[in-house]
Amino acid sequence: MAGFILAIDQGTTSSRAIVFDKNMENCGVGQEEFPQHFPHSGWVEHAPDDLWQSTLRVCRAALEAASLEASEISAIGITNQRETAVVWDRKTGEPVYNAIVWQDRRTAAFCEKLRQDGREPLVSEKTGLLLDPYFSGTKVAWILDNVKGARARADAGELAFGTVDSWLIWNLTKGARHVTDATNASRTLLFNIHSNSWDEELCGLFGVPMSLLPEVLDSAADFGTSVESLFGAPLPICGVAGDQQAATVGQACFAPGMVKSTYGTGCFALLNTGSEPVASSNRLLTTIAYRLNGETTYALEGSIFVAGAAVQWLRDGLGVIGAASDTQALAEQAADRDPLYLVPAFVGLGAPHWDPDARGAVFGLTRDSGPSDFARAALESVGYQTRDLIDAMQADWAADGETVLRVDGGMTASDWTMQFLSDILAAPVDRPDVLETTALGAAWLAGHHVGAWPGMEEFSSHWRLQKRFAPGMLQDKREKLLKGWREAVSRTRKSLF
Repeated sequence: MAGFILAIDQGTTSSRAIVFDKNMENCGVGQEEFPQHFPHSGWVEHAPDDLWQSTLRVCRAALEAASLEASEISAIGITNQRETAVVWDRKTGEPVYNAIVWQDRRTAAFCEKLRQDGREPLVSEKTGLLLDPYFSGTKVAWILDNVKGARARADAGELAFGTVDSWLIWNLTKGARHVTDATNASRTLLFNIHSNSWDEELCGLFGVPMSLLPEVLDSAADFGTSVESLFGAPLPICGVAGDQQAATVGQACFAPGMVKSTYGTGCFALLNTGSEPVASSNRLLTTIAYRLNGETTYALEGSIFVAGAAVQWLRDGLGVIGAASDTQALAEQAADRDPLYLVPAFVGLGAPHWDPDARGAVFGLTRDSGPSDFARAALESVGYQTRDLIDAMQADWAADGETVLRVDGGMTASDWTMQFLSDILAAPVDRPDVLETTALGAAWLAGHHVGAWPGMEEFSSHWRLQKRFAPGMLQDKREKLLKGWREAVSRTRKSLF
């Protein structure tokens, strides 16, 4: 085999495809943004056809950039935004409604009712998750209950539900395969992570017929084959993982105790806890990190809804920067005085607070606050939120030795941001040579499955450190900043809005 792998990375704001060669190096990229839809306050949707068509175009662009024919590709690996839900007609492949995005908060009242009815302990015990609109189960129920005729069609077995990976595979195989992997299934509120199966009791609780659900496979498996007409040759789809789990694989966090954090639209930190799931006492999520050869590895996860999205807000909402890359230079201009705190709860707060009703707020404004202070506050908010997650993880998991955070994603290109992250964590932050670890993880799952890429141990040896950021902030300053942050979060959660 030539060892070329086509990795599809279907994200929240853009679709990307990367061709990796046998040395696991990037040799061709295609990327395309697609529209976001906000029909009501707190609602976020994508047109499912935009997800599919943009993915198709970037795959073709990546092949062209790599100067390769499809016949030279050994396999496809897919990684995706995880909790976004699509429901479509099994015969026509037509979606019955827009994809409801993981950021969407429309089912908050439904989640609160279930919580008041005392159902959260059952849900958490079986799924490792909390009752929150973030997860896809309540989104599916909303579609069935609010799209005319959808409930009856679902009961008749005419509809299919899937996270974005399932939707892409359905289209790649022209409807021949309705499948997902264990990591994506574990984010639905419908999947029992202990038995590794869809749970009839949970499906009944959320009102989701089991006939809608895809077959669940290992993260490296035979997911189907793309039809020849799409790329000029049929391509086996052999690796699938949700984006944060794929990044965990791409960062080679295979040993219990290893931690990675990905900084994209949101921020997601995962701690590998090995073969046994660890129940969190600090409102973190227990989730499947990956499932290989039928063996499940678990993780504790902390989810931050707004990281890079805060920089997008500076650009698109406030207009204080022209491009995301301008943020660091602007932040460096901010005077070192009493800090400005931005709590970016634009779509509520994720872990460890899980407050869907919180909304963003800025504290510490003075007459001379300006764009540079907002830029600095936006970048610092990522560090503060990560500190909240790491504190919760350390309370749940007593790790031996020093915690080292492996980071990836677009925001990690900023040295200033990564240095502040290290300072506020009081821990080293390691940035690898390959920042596209999410796509790399999906590529390794596919490449290893077809025998074109090495096993876990050799893959881990390929991980290379590009730069380590070591903490240099004085403890007194760190504690003062953290005290201000915690007060800002507290005030945000008490907001009447």
